[in-house]
Amino acid sequence: MARSQHGDHYEALHRQFRWAVPAQFNIAEVCCRRWAQAPDAARRIAVLADGPGLQARAHSYAELQQQANRLSHALASLGVRRGDRVAIVLPQRFETAVAYMAVLQMGAVAMPLSTLFGPEALEFRLNDSATAVLICDDASITSVQNIRGSCEALRHVIGVGDSSRGDVGGGAAQMADLDYAAITVGQPPHYTPVATAAEDPAVLIYTSGTTGNPKGALIPHRALIGNLTGFICSQNWFGFDPQATGPMPALPEPKMPSVFWSPADWSWTGGLMDALLPSLYFGRPIVAWNGRFSAQTAFELLQTHQVTHTFLFPTALKAMMKAYPQPKQQFRLRLQAIMSAGEAVGDAVFAYCQQQLGVTVNEMFGQTEVNYIVGNCSIFWPPKAGSMGKGYPGHRVAVIDEAGRECPADTVGEVAIHRLDVHGDPDPIFFLGYWKNEAGTRAKYTGDWCRTGDLATRDADGYLWYQGRADDMFKAAGYRIGPGEIENCLVKHPAVANAAVVPKPDAERGALVKAYVVLTPEARAVLGDGAALVAELQQHVRGKLAPYEYPKEIEFIDALPMTTTGKVQRRVLRLQEEERARRAGVLPAA
Repeated sequence: MARSQHGDHYEALHRQFRWAVPAQFNIAEVCCRRWAQAPDAARRIAVLADGPGLQARAHSYAELQQQANRLSHALASLGVRRGDRVAIVLPQRFETAVAYMAVLQMGAVAMPLSTLFGPEALEFRLNDSATAVLICDDASITSVQNIRGSCEALRHVIGVGDSSRGDVGGGAAQMADLDYAAITVGQPPHYTPVATAAEDPAVLIYTSGTTGNPKGALIPHRALIGNLTGFICSQNWFGFDPQATGPMPALPEPKMPSVFWSPADWSWTGGLMDALLPSLYFGRPIVAWNGRFSAQTAFELLQTHQVTHTFLFPTALKAMMKAYPQPKQQFRLRLQAIMSAGEAVGDAVFAYCQQQLGVTVNEMFGQTEVNYIVGNCSIFWPPKAGSMGKGYPGHRVAVIDEAGRECPADTVGEVAIHRLDVHGDPDPIFFLGYWKNEAGTRAKYTGDWCRTGDLATRDADGYLWYQGRADDMFKAAGYRIGPGEIENCLVKHPAVANAAVVPKPDAERGALVKAYVVLTPEARAVLGDGAALVAELQQHVRGKLAPYEYPKEIEFIDALPMTTTGKVQRRVLRLQEEERARRAGVLPAA
């Protein structure tokens, strides 16, 4: 087990920590305005904007606040009022941070939408939320215009950059209603923010959903406060020393310059609540990379911008590990902390981060509705490779059964968080509920326990071990199979870049273990018919795991289906296997 550099402070942190949630609270106030009022506001960098073909530019907190003020005035002139939904369909760029600050300080509700969404995905969310105004750039203007006529509540589309001039795809897209630059340039640089309660809605984020339409999770301003213990712990944040400054100060100051970057899209919880907003809350610069992710790009960004803190999901870390087994031979890195979430990291990636990047990766677990609730913190308590960690200070987390009872140690159950912390105080991390879906909100709870839909075990030391989504688990020949352990084992093989394990319907055994494998470029080049490599991979797993866990069938594919948040969509592969089984007569026709 890796040791914490400060010893094990876990029990003391939980015992001493108490929430302090003011009645009045606004995310934009604490993430921008207070820094913009400081003497160094014009020098303190908020956003380092960069991207392919762009000249990197630093934007200060003073500039961020002034531009947010101008946009707030512009939105108010368009009729945006407190509680109205404003869709933000933008990649990582300075204007994205401006849009969030502008909307939130108005008391309106920001609705992040991915630029990867197609017309149908956008149309459902815009109509379900009755969005009044949408802000986008050239990455999504075509999809927006394709469904514009079907969104009755949408009054205005504001185009940032080329999207406001109809200069997209060789002029194929129609221009947006309004030019972002034109409507903001003449507006006053000062704005009086709306006084919001901590309980007021701030963000509406739609969950991806494994079945049915996505659900809109309504997030209050106070949820940012609930995120902070997890952010501080998972990022070993800014040289925070509990022995010197107390167990959990509200605003620890850095011991050395700190820069944050993550490829996580700012349109989903991991990018917005785990990267952009916490970085701004602590008054530090965040890199906005408006471009595609690659292992080379990641290392170049870490080096160029002297990134110290990062959030890299396991898919990204796997790609970086395979592309650069010894990165310090080619890159000069200043990394102090890595947080990872979305999938289990696995001990192969865990060891790579420790040995090659010089950082113990802190796994974190959360979801849109209750973010940042479980994780590791290498400076506060000793992490265990492959473990999700423990409940962060301020959160009462347990593994429960179907009746809502806490499970014994080493028993698979569902990860859940209680409405009250260990002192009996309300936990501010909770969402307000699903948008226009009271039944869905009620189904999320068993008593005061909020269910996550994710399965885990808790060991005797209190560490949680991820077993997969409830709908990812399956039985094969009577054995209960969790895909994560098998996938982690496969990735340890030098020929494997990534893998996903799903059940393949079988007439005799109910299901077989099947692995979809993405090979490294080197292995793909010498693959041949693949039979020898299949046998080698099967033996590789058989030698490390239980006999019933090795994949009876392996299929090589170019890429795994992924969500916009970097999670493997095993459901897509599972449905594909079921359809194949129907065609083969193994399953009855749907």
